[in-house]
Amino acid sequence: MESYIVRQAIVDERQNTFGYEILYTDNRFNTTEVDETTAANAIENFLSSMDSERFLSGKTALITFTSNLLEKSIPKMFSTNKLIIQIEDSLITNPDTIKLIKKYQMQGFKFAIVDFEFAPRFFSILDIVDYIKVSFKNYYTSSSSIENIVRIGKSFGKQIIGYNIESQEAYDKAKEYGCTYFQGAFVSEKLPTTIKKVDYLRSNFFLLMVAVTKDEPDVDEIEKLISRDVSLTFSLLKLVNSAYFALRNRARSVKQALVILGLGQLKHWIYLLSFKQDDGSMPDELIKISFLRATFSGELSEYVNNLMMSKSEAYLMGMFSTLGKLMQLPLEEILEQLPISDEIKNALLYQQGKAGLLYRLVLSYERADWKAISEIATDLDIPQSQIAQKYFECVESVNTIWNGLTSPQE
Repeated sequence: MESYIVRQAIVDERQNTFGYEILYTDNRFNTTEVDETTAANAIENFLSSMDSERFLSGKTALITFTSNLLEKSIPKMFSTNKLIIQIEDSLITNPDTIKLIKKYQMQGFKFAIVDFEFAPRFFSILDIVDYIKVSFKNYYTSSSSIENIVRIGKSFGKQIIGYNIESQEAYDKAKEYGCTYFQGAFVSEKLPTTIKKVDYLRSNFFLLMVAVTKDEPDVDEIEKLISRDVSLTFSLLKLVNSAYFALRNRARSVKQALVILGLGQLKHWIYLLSFKQDDGSMPDELIKISFLRATFSGELSEYVNNLMMSKSEAYLMGMFSTLGKLMQLPLEEILEQLPISDEIKNALLYQQGKAGLLYRLVLSYERADWKAISEIATDLDIPQSQIAQKYFECVESVNTIWNGLTSPQE
């Protein structure tokens, strides 16, 4: 039995990441009955092998627990201030489970209930619940009931998480009703309102990204591209001479700085810097998604036979997939400016060919579309046992990169 696990960002109104929901399943999601003990054992193995701090970047985890997982004391694998235990409707009618829930509450854990209703069966646990999760999947047909749940929930002092937010309209409704936090594919890719368009026609950004991700990068070419841009040169030297690298001798040239930083970290730094605003702010979660898609695409590409792109091109495909959002321009218009292969362009724009299938697999995993993951992995002959493991590794790699690039001390 293969299991999948993915994290989805939960943000506040200012796009600051509050935490991540951990979504999971085994590969039998098409069956009508799943042996809870078997599923619990599989998820326990995943959680046991996961370094939660590295996987979650120190943020809070929201995890839906079955009775079996609660009985196995899985919540105790987390600090009480780093976990919100999610419970579903089926648990609140089980007296034994309610006793367990109250025990965890006494130990300091917080609780969220999924799709709460103000019905008699929910009242017995209202004092236990800290967060109420409300789905906006069908907001257009049930807007009045959703609004009432949010309004009444807030009157009881509960924080409201709107989830399944897949469009601007759903997001606007969630804000209008007064949700505290927001979750969904649209939310993860939403930009802060202060973001400005990137003037890509006057930047070396694209040329640099292509240059540093070649199978055999030309350091001299990279040095020339950076050296012609005074802001890039200044920022690079400032970074490598910061306390983060603790150099005995200061780097005084671009070439010295490149040797110190390394080409692997350089490509991430260039991408990060390209979207950093004058006030130092960045669309953090969307840039993290860029890094994760890039790294995940590159790793999975090695399992695909006869893929008409290299690992470095697969990396670029994932990295450039968010450019339309980041630059607030049509992706097709942006890609026309880039010296990249037709395979990358066709995959991103039309999801064509094996590269397009690989891109769809990455997106499906990101959105926890379990059925699509299994089908696409089969089509690409990617061992399903490797997908979740590679995802874990990529998340930890991206978190390490992010902390290294955003935390250097002056």
